[in-house]
Amino acid sequence: MRLRTPCPATPRTWTVELRSHPGGLVLVCRQCPHGIRQVTAAAARSAVLAHLARHARADLLPPHLRICQCHERGCRWHPRHRGCAGPIRLLLAGECGGRVWRLADVCTACAAATAQAALVPDTVLAAAPQLSSPAARRRPRRPREPGERTRVREMLSYLGAALPASTSAAARLLALQCALRMNGQAQVRLPTGVLRSLRLADSPASWRELEHARWLRTASPAANAVVAELLDATLLSQAPARPDRLQAADWALRVGRPARAGAIGSLTQLASVYLAAHSAPETGHGLCEYDRMTHDCAIDHTDLPDVLDQLAGAGLFASWQVCPDSGDLQWTMRPRSAR
Repeated sequence: MRLRTPCPATPRTWTVELRSHPGGLVLVCRQCPHGIRQVTAAAARSAVLAHLARHARADLLPPHLRICQCHERGCRWHPRHRGCAGPIRLLLAGECGGRVWRLADVCTACAAATAQAALVPDTVLAAAPQLSSPAARRRPRRPREPGERTRVREMLSYLGAALPASTSAAARLLALQCALRMNGQAQVRLPTGVLRSLRLADSPASWRELEHARWLRTASPAANAVVAELLDATLLSQAPARPDRLQAADWALRVGRPARAGAIGSLTQLASVYLAAHSAPETGHGLCEYDRMTHDCAIDHTDLPDVLDQLAGAGLFASWQVCPDSGDLQWTMRPRSAR
């Protein structure tokens, strides 16, 4: 009989549960020996994300040692599909109406099959290396992968899970810009020009909405800008390099303003960014799950066709349809020169 060589364990799954308590709620971590502490209902979501982020930072592994934890558990987290495939990513998932949260290493195929979940942007924020020679300092910097579309797509997916379902489209557009533009101390300074592009220069309600969700905290007013501190610790530990994130933020501003779409409203702007991020740059063809878009953009199922028709009238689409068999949303973007 052959003896099987034991493989080292790679536990890259962390689960946090929110339980009722006479004084409010308690946060229970299944990985911490004494991982029970009391939290308020308003701060519960931020406390959960911060706790899971600390575990991810403390248990770093090289990419070649990370495995799909979903597969290790017999794929009980999602319906059956063709099997594990694709790169290993961190997936944030909520269960039981937001009472149980899980952060785990999952392959791309299993992540796509998991409901109420979002991929966490997967490049750790690090300080830029110090270059020694003047010639090296003049060397142009190469953008790091992934590209702008992928950064925006992953951030929208993450915000769909990290923000409350009731968060408005205007607040989600604001959160997207803040997450992509923050610095290494989780601080962000949004110039007035950016807020005008979002049609939010005179709309403090969106800032208050994110403050009530305990997602950020605004600082003292600055000249020609709004300064805020992000309270989502997961963004700080899993954000890509800042110059590339700034390019992605500028890209989201540009594609979120097709002809006449800015006058239609924030919901249409958010939908145009989402669709552009899920489109192939060469052909303009796009495909996504209908339910995934309504979840990530917080759009009611019955309202999405009207939003798509508005974007088609604004010149964004050449065509769009919902596949009757799979329920997937398919579309073709018009070339920018034709809009």
